[in-house]
Amino acid sequence: MTRVLFATSEVFPLVKTGGLADVSASLPDALCRSGIDVKILLPGYPAAMAAVRDGDGERIARFSAGFHRVELWQTRLPGTAVPLWLVDCPEMFDRPGSPYQDSEGADWWDNAHRYHLFARVACMIALGEAGVGWLPELIHCNDWQTGLIPVLLDPIPNRPATVFTIHNLSYQGLFSHETFRALGLPDHLWRFDRLEFYDQLSFIKGGLGFADQLTTVSPSYAREIQSPAFGYGLDGLLRFRQNVLTGVLNGIDTRHWSPASDEHIPARYSQGDLANKGTCRKWLKKELGLEAKDGQPLLGFIGRLVEQKGIDLLLQVLPTALAQGMQAVILGSGQHSYEQELLALAARFPGRIAVTLGYDEGLAHRITAGADIFVMPSRFEPCGLNQMYSLCYGTVPVVHRVGGLQDTVFDPRDVDPGEANGFCFDAPSPEGLAQAIQRAATLFRDRRAWRKLQDHGMAADYSWQQRAQTYEGIYRTALAGARAAR
Repeated sequence: MTRVLFATSEVFPLVKTGGLADVSASLPDALCRSGIDVKILLPGYPAAMAAVRDGDGERIARFSAGFHRVELWQTRLPGTAVPLWLVDCPEMFDRPGSPYQDSEGADWWDNAHRYHLFARVACMIALGEAGVGWLPELIHCNDWQTGLIPVLLDPIPNRPATVFTIHNLSYQGLFSHETFRALGLPDHLWRFDRLEFYDQLSFIKGGLGFADQLTTVSPSYAREIQSPAFGYGLDGLLRFRQNVLTGVLNGIDTRHWSPASDEHIPARYSQGDLANKGTCRKWLKKELGLEAKDGQPLLGFIGRLVEQKGIDLLLQVLPTALAQGMQAVILGSGQHSYEQELLALAARFPGRIAVTLGYDEGLAHRITAGADIFVMPSRFEPCGLNQMYSLCYGTVPVVHRVGGLQDTVFDPRDVDPGEANGFCFDAPSPEGLAQAIQRAATLFRDRRAWRKLQDHGMAADYSWQQRAQTYEGIYRTALAGARAAR
C-alpha cells in the first residue's frame, strides 16, 4: 500500500476558492477507496481548525519549524475515510478573509513566508522529523503554494518521490529577491534554471523544475502550457520536462453532484426520467423571480466574474439573447465593473435575468439542474468542472474550445451524432459565443434532438475512479524514478 501525503492549500468543504478544493477532496477519497494510504495536509485556517476542534479531532504532534511553534491536528475529511492533517500555526494561518487575501481583497503581505512554512512542515513529516510515526513514500503537491516542497527535498538522500500538479499556471507565486533572501533559501537556487524568474522568486517554478513527475488537469491543457500563448513564460521549462508531464482530466465527485441524489435541488431525476428537470427549472425561476414562460432556453453561468472566464464576452451577447426571449441566471463574483454591468442588465431586463453576486453552493446546484444551457466562454480553462456538472445534469454546455472544455464537450459539427453533447466555438469573441448560443437555441426547439444531446452527456462517466487509477500509475513511475536517482 503506497503511502501518499497530499499537500494542498484548500479542500472542500473546509476551504474553497476554486476547483483546487474540489479536486483536493475527491481525488484523495478515490485513492483511499482504491487502497492507497493517503493523508491530506492542509494549513490550519480558522474554519478548518473550528471543524477539527468541534469534531473528533486530536493533536498528534507539536514541534518547532524555524521560529514557529507548530501543532499538527488530525481528523477525517468530512464524508470520507481520508485522514486530514492540519498545520496549526495561528500567526500564519489564523486570519479572516480567504486563504490568500484579506477581507479587502489584498494579498497577505507574508504569503511567501506562510507557504514556505507549510512546505517545511510537509518536508519534516516526510523525513520523520515531526514525530507522527508515519513516513510517506510520495508527496503529491498542488499549485504554487506547495512548489517549494520538491525544492527543499531535492538534496536529501532517500527522500520520498514527488508529484506536482498544475491546476492553473497563471497563478505562479511570484515574490521579490528580498523575499528570497528573507526565506533563507540557498544562494544557488537564485538562477534562471532554478527559482529565479525574471528577477523574481517563483514558487511554481520550484514544483515544475524539481518534482519527479508533473501532471496537469487535462490532456489539452498539458499541450497548451507548452506554448507561449498559455505558458506564462514557463513554456520552455515545460517543453524541457515534457517527458515527465501528463495531462489527466479531472473527475467530479458524483456523491455530491448527481441529479438522482442531490439534496440541494427540489426534485431528483435521472437519464432515464428527465421529467423532474422541468420541475427544477420552474422552481429556479420562481426562486429568482424570473418570468414563468417557456419556449426559449434558460441560460446558466456560474464562475468568477473575471476576463479569464469570458464574462466580458457574455455581457456583450446577453442583451441580444434576452431581447430574443431567452432568460439567464448568473452566479459569481469578481471584478467590480463586471458586477455592476450585470446588475444594470438585470434592471434593464426584469424577469429575464437574475444576478446573484457571491457564491452559494446550494444555488449552484439548482442552477446546474434548472438551466437548459450552461455557458462557459472561458478564454483559457485548465480543466473546468462546471461543464462536467452540467453534462451530468442534462444541461447542455456551450463552451470555448480550449483546455479541458474541448476534452469534454463535443459539438454536433465535429463528431458523430452519437457522441455530441454540447456546442463549441473557436474564437474567444462575442460573435463566436453568440453563434454557438444561437445554434443551441435553435436545436432546443427540436425536443428529440435535444434529448439525444442530454442523453449523451448524462451517459458518460465523470467519476474519479478511472482517473485515480491513472494517478496510481504516475505514482509508480515517480517512485521508480526517485529510487533510480539515489
